[in-house]
Amino acid sequence: MNRRKFMQTTTSAVAGGALYLARGQASAQSPGELRVMVYGGDVGKANIEAYVKPFQAETGVKVTPITDQVNVAQLELMVKSNNITVDVVAASANVIFSAAKKGYLQDIDYSIYNKAELEGILDFAKQPFGVTGLLYSFVMFYNREKFPNSKPRPANWAEFWDVKKFPSVRTLITGQNGTEGAWEEALLADGVAPDAIYPMDLDRVFASLDKIKPHIRKWYATGSEIQQIMREKAADIGNCYDGRGQAAIDQGAPIEINRNQAKLSWDYWTIPKGSPNERNAQKFIEFATRAERQAAFAQLAAFGPSNINAYKFIPEERARKLASQPDHLKNSIRMNPKWYTEVGSDGRTNADRLRDRWNDWILR
Repeated sequence: MNRRKFMQTTTSAVAGGALYLARGQASAQSPGELRVMVYGGDVGKANIEAYVKPFQAETGVKVTPITDQVNVAQLELMVKSNNITVDVVAASANVIFSAAKKGYLQDIDYSIYNKAELEGILDFAKQPFGVTGLLYSFVMFYNREKFPNSKPRPANWAEFWDVKKFPSVRTLITGQNGTEGAWEEALLADGVAPDAIYPMDLDRVFASLDKIKPHIRKWYATGSEIQQIMREKAADIGNCYDGRGQAAIDQGAPIEINRNQAKLSWDYWTIPKGSPNERNAQKFIEFATRAERQAAFAQLAAFGPSNINAYKFIPEERARKLASQPDHLKNSIRMNPKWYTEVGSDGRTNADRLRDRWNDWILR
């Protein structure tokens, strides 16, 4: 299971009980120690180098990085059992909004932030219960051998859906998890204005998907899968995580990214309510949202900073590869995590409805 798929789980059951959090192994934690969840893999390594080590050096606070991830169920278990095993959590917007609704998160103390740093952070990245640490986008990609610069290419999602004008092998992300799917792209293809996507008309979403479904060779499920598709030229055009697209390019794949109508998403730093080290947790999140620190992270991992002042310290060539670069932001469409986590009278979220409808639709 990939990082984003796991973090978007919002069921009430603990996922297997295998995570560090669920094992309750923080009983020996000292009051001054800070445990920070940083994800695994390259992102985790980048968080450690850009934030954990420098924070520890500056403050003298011992920081233990946890290379794991969390869902709402584990946050619930920690808070309700009063066994907070991690003081700072990094998680997707959908997880954080769901947890905040249930009262599992501590408010962020913005009074400790430098005014210039705070003003540099994007408005939507500053929530009462969390601060965005990184941004990424779902973007359109082309295989340059099929779509060279000298020939017409789809410039937007309506043209991507135009299979007569642009015949090619296509791929899109699966909707099997509810929170990720070509929902917004389907509405844009059907003529919905970017500022009118939410609340989504699910009938219109699936009517639009009906039109493109016969032309999709593969509904991919993970970042590694779409990267392989691009590298092996198994599709000529599709959508992908921008970081995966850039990785494929760096590996020599004949890929080009189109950021017009990119779908912007982001993760948050947050604090589980009841953390015994809340004071240092607040300091860590403030530290991790400083412009120079986020610039250091962006040099290590291809994710955009939430503090736009970070671009003063990022070389232009690198900046153009990041989702929150100011020119890219103008052409992007922000996902609405609050809408995905809204609960109806039946107790189901909008993400639940999308997932269930997808699982029925894909079998037809």
